[in-house]
Amino acid sequence: MTGPDPVSLWHRLADASVLLDGFHALKHAVRFGARVPVAVAVDRAAALALAEELAPDVRDTLDALLTQVPESVYTSLVPRPHPTAVAALAVRPPRADHLDRLAHAPRTAPVVVLDNPRNLGNAGAVIRLAAGFGATGVVTTGTLDPWHPTVVRGGAGLHFATAVERLTVAELPPGPVFALDPEGDDIRAVKLPDDAVLAFGSERSGLSPELRARADHLVALPMRPQVSSYNLATSVAMTLYHWSLGGS
Repeated sequence: MTGPDPVSLWHRLADASVLLDGFHALKHAVRFGARVPVAVAVDRAAALALAEELAPDVRDTLDALLTQVPESVYTSLVPRPHPTAVAALAVRPPRADHLDRLAHAPRTAPVVVLDNPRNLGNAGAVIRLAAGFGATGVVTTGTLDPWHPTVVRGGAGLHFATAVERLTVAELPPGPVFALDPEGDDIRAVKLPDDAVLAFGSERSGLSPELRARADHLVALPMRPQVSSYNLATSVAMTLYHWSLGGS
């Protein structure tokens, strides 16, 4: 590969770019149209062999993108080395594009809202789930940055397959809000419409007063007595699966 020195380019772009940490994050980002100005690998041939095996649709693109660098250089570029020893920088999609997608009517799939989430890995897992189910997007409220490198790592680069933004409760996209709450109606008796806004509180404190006040419906997941809660990503998966079934 010829062109600008990848290390210099990396340092120039890092602060304003999305870190794609590992082969799978890069694979998904490329697959869903991310603009990737620089990508590195400790073993370029091994990375391309992995692409040939797992993602032949992006193998040629990765062949053009990847530059081999020494392991010491790779580890100096990333906060936590990935087992695949691959990393890249991507351009974050314009916020306006995501806001338009979230607000577009009629929506054909729900928006997932994480109300004041705390765990970066859980947020990444939810984004991965949302992308897999074809959700319109994932919105977080509160202080957690949904584009934090740890969230992108947990989401395996699938931020580029859906709309991901941080908003206030007042800024949530239109649509009926179905908020998950232990005191809500059993979700198995509720039909979730395609334009639903599905809201999930944090595992520790539940829904915020602002989100609860905004909710049109409170719904609950079935749960055995004396079990206190599900993992956040598990709750989102169960809810999106119920929506995907298309009925109550």
